[in-house]
Amino acid sequence: CSIAATLNIIGDRWSLLILRDVFRGGHRFSEIQADLGIAKNLLSDRLSRLVEHGLLERVPYQARPVRYDYCLTAKGADLSPALIALMGWGDRWYATEGAPTVLIHEHCGQPLEQAVRCPSCEEIVSPGQIRSRPGPGRNKHVK
Repeated sequence: CSIAATLNIIGDRWSLLILRDVFRGGHRFSEIQADLGIAKNLLSDRLSRLVEHGLLERVPYQARPVRYDYCLTAKGADLSPALIALMGWGDRWYATEGAPTVLIHEHCGQPLEQAVRCPSCEEIVSPGQIRSRPGPGRNKHVK
């Protein structure tokens, strides 16, 4: 299951919050640690795991001592819609005083909406209109 495989990599609270910080522009260990208040050993472990799985890459910014920025890879950037969906769900069901953060279009300043759109007819598809069928990877791992 693709959901189970994804959760195996990013399914804990800290990994998602680290990715959120990197999406927001926090790239240094010290910045992420200060923002999240996470223990250094936990942050080091989660960053290593995200790098190991190709969601982040370490880019040196200082030689002595060697220090790194943590930057999104294309694989990591592809998680943006999932994080936005989680944020929207939390805003709807848990932000009783209103959304703590509003995502806007940089160009025009308007709040963003997230929708599932059919690439063929370009209609927005509601959850009740979504169905599933076996894909090409089904049962490939069964021997």
